[in-house]
Amino acid sequence: MAKINRKYIDKHWIVFIMRGALAGLFGLLALFGGMANIESVVAVLSIFLLVMGIVDSVSALYNSTKKHGWINSVIDAAVDVVAAVVLLFFARNDLVNSVIVLSVYTIVSGLIDIFHGFFSTLDPTDRFIRILAGACGCIIGVVILNAGDFEMTTFIRFFGAYILIVGVTSLIYGVHNRAQNIEDKIARKQARKKKK
Repeated sequence: MAKINRKYIDKHWIVFIMRGALAGLFGLLALFGGMANIESVVAVLSIFLLVMGIVDSVSALYNSTKKHGWINSVIDAAVDVVAAVVLLFFARNDLVNSVIVLSVYTIVSGLIDIFHGFFSTLDPTDRFIRILAGACGCIIGVVILNAGDFEMTTFIRFFGAYILIVGVTSLIYGVHNRAQNIEDKIARKQARKKKK
């Protein structure tokens, strides 16, 4: 059994699994669901981003009781909610503005993931996962922003691919931290038995 530094285990792994499942479902829907008009796409994207913001807010509340990592979750939640509100109220019927908003959202989320990967955890697996997701977000955001005049289906597929990557990496992060949590509990039980 590998030695685990308890300080770096995310006890709220369930939040990442929920986030990953939601993102994965939306990514699959965007890639294969056949959404075609701007109004339905923006409505679904806004709801998705608001739900992600709520999940990140719950994570922030949980982390605030533990006195660690809550600022990361607050930043994630704020970015999700701001993007959802801007989409709903300022880019609802306009493909160009929607593309710009979502490209900027994707790049900003990617940069935040890269920052989290380098500065908020020392667990090598978690660091790699966050940096990978962030790099993918930055690349896809720049591609969407610089691709010129997109047709709706191409844009949805690009953004869907990014969200699917976020979903898979969040699931991996959650499952990995759950496994670490279980190993840590087993190690603590064994240590208590040895003391007796």
